[in-house]
Amino acid sequence: MAAVDLTTHPGHLARRLQQAHYLLWNTMVSEEITSPQFAVLNTLVAEPGLDQRTVGERVGLDRSTIAEVIGRLIRRGLLDKVRDPQDGRRFLLRLTDEGMRTHRRLTVRTARMNQVFLAPLDPGEQAVFIELMRRVADAAEGLRDPAPAPTAIH
Repeated sequence: MAAVDLTTHPGHLARRLQQAHYLLWNTMVSEEITSPQFAVLNTLVAEPGLDQRTVGERVGLDRSTIAEVIGRLIRRGLLDKVRDPQDGRRFLLRLTDEGMRTHRRLTVRTARMNQVFLAPLDPGEQAVFIELMRRVADAAEGLRDPAPAPTAIH
């Protein structure tokens, strides 16, 4: 059996892109705040007062992961949980003043990081690349419970 050309495999390329993003994030944006944590902060800047489940849906994180991310942001003093006045069983999230300052600082850094990340592409290619990645990511949201792989016939 011959080896496959991994440069044509989207998953392999996505992993390589994720590695590059992780390296750039840690060197250019923050070693303390992760990209998913920033996504949560950013979501709550755009839509203050969302509940944890909704924030998780907005940023594409499952229930256990979003709970962990939010817990860390609360422990860092960047988020507060407040009881929903219309549903006492539910908590709403809001950024603290420190959370707002952190978001502002990181927003500038993420813009610079994205310029470096996309530098191999001209501006038109960058827009197309982002749109294609968004379409694949949006479609992938429906794959959270994929059908089982077919079994090999011997």
